[in-house]
Parts: sequence; C-alpha cells; structure tokens
Amino acid sequence: MASAGGGLGSGPGGGGGGAEPERPHPKPFLIGVSGGTASGKSTVCEKIMELLGQNEVDQRQRQVVILSQDRFYKALSAEQKAKALKGQYNFDHPDAFDNDLMHTTLKNIVEGKAVEVPTYDFVTHSRLAETTMVYPADVVLFEGILVFYNQDIRDMFHLRLFVDTDSDVRLSRRVLRDMKRGRDLEQILTQYTTFVKPAFEEFCLPTKKYADVIIPRGVDNMVAINLIVQHIQDILNGDICKWQRGAMNGHGRTYKRPFPEQAESSNVLAAGKRSHLESSSRPH
Repeated sequence: MASAGGGLGSGPGGGGGGAEPERPHPKPFLIGVSGGTASGKSTVCEKIMELLGQNEVDQRQRQVVILSQDRFYKALSAEQKAKALKGQYNFDHPDAFDNDLMHTTLKNIVEGKAVEVPTYDFVTHSRLAETTMVYPADVVLFEGILVFYNQDIRDMFHLRLFVDTDSDVRLSRRVLRDMKRGRDLEQILTQYTTFVKPAFEEFCLPTKKYADVIIPRGVDNMVAINLIVQHIQDILNGDICKWQRGAMNGHGRTYKRPFPEQAESSNVLAAGKRSHLESSSRPH
C-alpha cells in the first residue's frame, strides 16, 4: 500500500517512518471538478495545489488533497480487457465506474476518515493490487468526467466546478496523451468518435448545469484559478461558514457564494445563479 500524494491520479508518493504526528482535521470541504476528456481538470487541480503551496507539504499534514475519479474504473473481465486493448471499450460511460466504491470512499472522506483508494493502470487497462492511502484533509478536490452524473455523489459536494474547454483543443490533447500510452492514431480517433464524443454529449455535458462555477479554458484562465484559490484559502483560514452550500435565509431559499463576473459587472449574482468565470488572457 502506498502513501497518498497531493494529486491522487499521478501515482503514489513516499511516506517515511518517523513522520510528524497527524494534526486534527475538521470534516473536509468537498469540491467536485468536472469537464470533458482532456479539458484540463487535473491541471487545474494541480495549479490550485501549487498556488496554495500544498504540493510541498508532507502528505499527512496537507490541508488540500486531489483525488481522481479515474481511480474508480471497474476491474475488467478478460473479454472487456481485450476490447479495451483494441479501443472498443467505452470508458466514458457511467457504467465503467465503480460508483458504489466511489460513493463509500467519498462518504468516509467527508467523515474525516483515512481511506484506501484503488490504483488503475491505463496501459494494461487493469486495477492494480496496490492501493493509495488518502489522509484526512480540510479540502478535497475530486476530479473526473462524470463526478456530477450520479446524484448521490453529486449531492456530496460543497462546491462544483466545471472546466469548459474547446472540443478541438480537448481532442488534440487526447490524441497526444493516448499516443504516449502506446496507442496508434487510428485507434484513438475511432475510440473518440465512437465512444468519447457521444458519451460527452450524452452524459458529461448535461451535468454542466449542476456547476456552481464554470471555468472556461481551464488553467489558462488565471482569473478563475485565483478566485478559486482565494475561496479555498478562506476555508483553510477558518472562514468556511460563509461558503457552505445550503445556507438558508429567512424565506427558506438557498444561496450560493457569488463570484464576480467580468470587470463590467460589479453586481452580486442573483440567488441560485452560477458564475461563468472569464478572463482576458489569451485563448488556447
């Protein structure tokens, strides 16, 4: 079993003996980060970690942790694995994920427990015997293409972010990424047109409406990233109450924390409206 790293999609980190004792943690603030394949979800999460200085902190002392939905792909049968190796298995369908394990794991995380999460190998399309330990943290970023699809899981998030990136940009990133995993171009494009694009349109894109904040262009949108970082910093500084989802006013209506729009608007968002964060930085 491996110790948890900052981003639990990038492999296990080291955890030496004789480490400092774990500090007490409140129940964590759970942030869901969704978006299409290769939209930049994990890169956004990693940039947030970097700006908060959390990637240099000992694993047991980290206040912010990243966990990827990709770790919860189901173990495949021999027949399914053969299809996967040919690019004929749909990894973008909700049924490809072990949603029961995902829900149980997130429930334990929200309760402040240390949990073991599975490790998935994208080269062999198999779940490895090795697991990774996730220690309690103040803020947990859970990223994946379908993290908002299952209502039981969606309702666990205190904040929902959707990384919105141009489809051509996502395709080019997907091609480069999968070629590095040893797949040929024809197989990648066939898989994209057969499974990835239709699944995005049917399952992922409709969940955009559940987002509290939409981040166009992913990590290139530093206006949005800096707002999210400030949001998380306020939580880490103990100002979590004003961020909590479902704070009720006297009329029983729920209000979400408003993010500012572009410079032309200084008005507070109406109750229940989500922010669409834009920046003036160059597009992809």
